[in-house]
Amino acid sequence: MSPFAMATLPSSRICHLRQLPNHILPIRCSSDASSPSVVSTRSKASHFDLKTYWTSLTVQINQKLDEAIPVQFPPVIYEAMRYSALAKGAKRAPPVMCISACELFGGSRLAAFPTACALEMVHAASLIHDDLPCMDDSPSRRGQPSNHTIYGDDMAILAGDALFPLGFRHIVSHTPSDLVPEPYLLRVIAEIARSVGSTGMAAGQFLDLEGGPNAVGFIQEKKFGEMGECSAVCGGLLAGAEDDEIERLRRYGRAVGVLYSLADDILEERLKTEGGNDGKNKSKSYVKIYGVEKAVEVAEELRAKAKEELDGFVKYGERVLPLYSFVDYAIDRSFSVGDAIV
Repeated sequence: MSPFAMATLPSSRICHLRQLPNHILPIRCSSDASSPSVVSTRSKASHFDLKTYWTSLTVQINQKLDEAIPVQFPPVIYEAMRYSALAKGAKRAPPVMCISACELFGGSRLAAFPTACALEMVHAASLIHDDLPCMDDSPSRRGQPSNHTIYGDDMAILAGDALFPLGFRHIVSHTPSDLVPEPYLLRVIAEIARSVGSTGMAAGQFLDLEGGPNAVGFIQEKKFGEMGECSAVCGGLLAGAEDDEIERLRRYGRAVGVLYSLADDILEERLKTEGGNDGKNKSKSYVKIYGVEKAVEVAEELRAKAKEELDGFVKYGERVLPLYSFVDYAIDRSFSVGDAIV
């Protein structure tokens, strides 16, 4: 895939905003943002009970994941796989977004669960590898020891290596054929492969290791935007969304993925400033390079862009509300997802 693809629009439709250093994503002016239907839908989204929705879905996802990764031979690899994929405190954002996008177009939750689980496996594998001493060198993840800290570098590498193909296999072997046609599944598999490959998340990790400060925007888009983009797109593909709708989901998911990471860095920096958190000291985070104030400005632009993309889905009524709610939650963090799961 070519470097991060941007939407191409006539220049008259582009907002002339003050240029930010290493701006992450372009923000377009929406001609529909003030329409009555959009205003009404956004208002409903602000009152949507995201906590209950997310918690209920996560309980189901955790059960499906537990069934998808049984301990087999050699047991130590499976135990390491389960340690990360079933970790307590995991937000399950990729699978929840996938299911929400599938349901937006009238798809069945049962059709989305296998892909949702696969996305969480892929996500867990990427975190296992990112935490390794030769990569980001993070001794902890979600308040618990990182996989390599418990199982060693060798088993952590093998666990990540095993989770990637297991995810693809799970999609093929567990997606109901009467709910999802085979061509849809092929597009889903291709989308996930693109996302994690050498021009996707791997490229982001490479630049996180080798790139200079000016690479931070690309790193954010590839390491974090790709997962959000892939999750939203896969949900739409499973439900047979039209190509223009898939591209709208792609831009939405990419913006939300970067927004979540950026908001995490802002919260971490503020907590550290207040003396409440040592943080992971990400040397190439947007906050570290450009400061909290600039990062907040970019975060608000990303929020606006994500919602603008969703405005094109108001015709689907209340089915779009969860996707709207994810955007505000990324910044506001009105509840803790991990703590909400029993």
